[in-house]
Amino acid sequence: MSRDKDATVDIINAIEEIMLSMDGVSFTQLAANREKQAAILYFLIVIGEATKRLSKGFRASHPEIDWGGMAGMRDILTHQYDRVDIQVVWDVAQTDLPPLLESLRALLTKIP
Repeated sequence: MSRDKDATVDIINAIEEIMLSMDGVSFTQLAANREKQAAILYFLIVIGEATKRLSKGFRASHPEIDWGGMAGMRDILTHQYDRVDIQVVWDVAQTDLPPLLESLRALLTKIP
């Protein structure tokens, strides 16, 4: 498997894990559950790390995907962990990840 395909699979798997963790969970429940927050933050970091493993050419070939945003989220979660806003994490998981997952699944079928 190519490095780009491998990293894309890792991103897809991490998004799926986040969505499983958030299934049926309200914002209030998430805000009160540090263990669930930690799991979601971990998988967001995985997404950013996998994004950074993608070749520059691959990322440039798919500008419709916010690769920089994913890598930037990882940097914030890793280096500014004391400033993480769980509302932002919730919003990303609820709003940004579902369409991203669909886009990446479609893209995966085109990666040699």
